[in-house]
Amino acid sequence: MSTTKRAILSTIALAGAVLPAQAHVGAGLTSSFSAGFGHPLSGLDHVTVMIAVGLWAAQKGGRAIWAWPAAFVAVMLVGAGFGMAQVPVPFVEPAILASTVALGLMVALAVDLPVPAGVATIAAFGFFHGHAHGTEVIAGTGGLEFMAGFGVSTALLHGLGIAAAFALGSRLHGLVRGAGAACVALGAGLAIGMI
Repeated sequence: MSTTKRAILSTIALAGAVLPAQAHVGAGLTSSFSAGFGHPLSGLDHVTVMIAVGLWAAQKGGRAIWAWPAAFVAVMLVGAGFGMAQVPVPFVEPAILASTVALGLMVALAVDLPVPAGVATIAAFGFFHGHAHGTEVIAGTGGLEFMAGFGVSTALLHGLGIAAAFALGSRLHGLVRGAGAACVALGAGLAIGMI
């Protein structure tokens, strides 16, 4: 089986394995590395955004391949710290839904932002995702282990997006852009309650 077919089948299998998006606050266990590692895989919105970051970074190429995913993970962990400290941040859920649509559009339209502008865009969305994760941590439990787990899982999902884009290559760049369009549709469906 070709690398391209394996990448496509792996992406489809991963997407099919996740559960529908659920409200973030209070969802699941938050006291271990394994719980944190599994958390980004528990919602379609999380998986979609994490893979979209990787796809977009691969489309851009160069420094974006490492800088954009690193910015998302780093600022997501900062946001998680704010959430664990119960610092209120408005519009967390709408921002997460907006990230699904916006990052899908970036991929679908192959938007070519300068690397620093992409870092700022991705980092802003990462903060909201992290805050949602952090507010779920019960005080006095293994919050740091949970954060480490979802940080690693997020980085791996970014890597999956990068690998899928590279496996598809320039000959099949339309499939990568199609994945971005699917991300937009998913975000819109979540926003209006159809998914």
